[in-house]
Amino acid sequence: MVANVETLDDFLKTQVLDPWKGPKKVPAAEYFTSGHRTCQGCESAQLMKLMAKAGGPRSIILGSTGCMYVANTTYYSTPWAVPWMHTQLGSSGSAATGTVAALRAMMRKGKMKKERINVIAVCGDGGGVDMGLSAISAALQHTHYNLLILCYDNESYANTDIQVSGSSPYGANSTFSTPGKVKRIMHKRWKKNTAAMLAAGHPEVRYVSTVCTAYPVDAMNSVRRALTIGGPTFVHSLDPCPKGWDYDPKFSHELGELAVETGIWPLYEVEEGQLRMIGRSKRIVEGQFKRKPVREYLRRQGRFAHFIDEDIEYFQKKIDDMWEKWLIPGVIPFAGQLNP
Repeated sequence: MVANVETLDDFLKTQVLDPWKGPKKVPAAEYFTSGHRTCQGCESAQLMKLMAKAGGPRSIILGSTGCMYVANTTYYSTPWAVPWMHTQLGSSGSAATGTVAALRAMMRKGKMKKERINVIAVCGDGGGVDMGLSAISAALQHTHYNLLILCYDNESYANTDIQVSGSSPYGANSTFSTPGKVKRIMHKRWKKNTAAMLAAGHPEVRYVSTVCTAYPVDAMNSVRRALTIGGPTFVHSLDPCPKGWDYDPKFSHELGELAVETGIWPLYEVEEGQLRMIGRSKRIVEGQFKRKPVREYLRRQGRFAHFIDEDIEYFQKKIDDMWEKWLIPGVIPFAGQLNP
């Protein structure tokens, strides 16, 4: 429930969106419905469905250019049952800030009822991890504005024919990094550690988390927590993409689970400066679940079909280092402590 407020100062206070304890507790109402044109097996569409359900009817969605813009804005057809606005590729952060400021001004002038409205800006990895990173950083510094920036990360510029982004994994085949006889590995950069970077670089941000739609209740509860705690927040989701990753669409959910179970995509939340591993990642840290070999994940995707054993071993070593040598496993990429 979104509570009404009596004064503009109350507008800054937190609302109470309790976590849902299991799928049977999730309401049936949908705010991202039929009418979209996403690819079969698109996990980003699933994320939009979960996000809209978690936010509820008093939400405004801002969508920067990307898959969830072009696939959801066919003329005379929309899946959104809540207000939605398009914004430019790199401006999700500034659009969210401007929308919150406009709502505050309208309420202050008495042109709108004073109430808490959820402002959620969604962006892909191109619009969030690359081009829109500076705008997101600026939005996260406006700690008096309540907003959520949700990055749906399918690890490429998928709507423009699968180009490399800052989130593309090492060695992935893409339009701009096609393997060949002379050079087998064309994309040699490691995936950008965006959520941890934003959490560390913006210490006053009260909530940052990573999610995966393979664990839908956890994903919805992360969104609800981000909208409850107050101030600007950031949620980063890994979304398997049949088109860009080259696999049968029926395996999207399974690949999301494998990304977490192999340790490639750690699930965690940083709340009020306190880091907590969640779900399967928590069990990995506590020694209750042994990470699966990355081979099980890589061999299921055509974008890694050119990998030989040497490449898989290198990838495995990088993931092992994340969990065994980093200062905080899977999150903070420093080894050891500074000497006094």
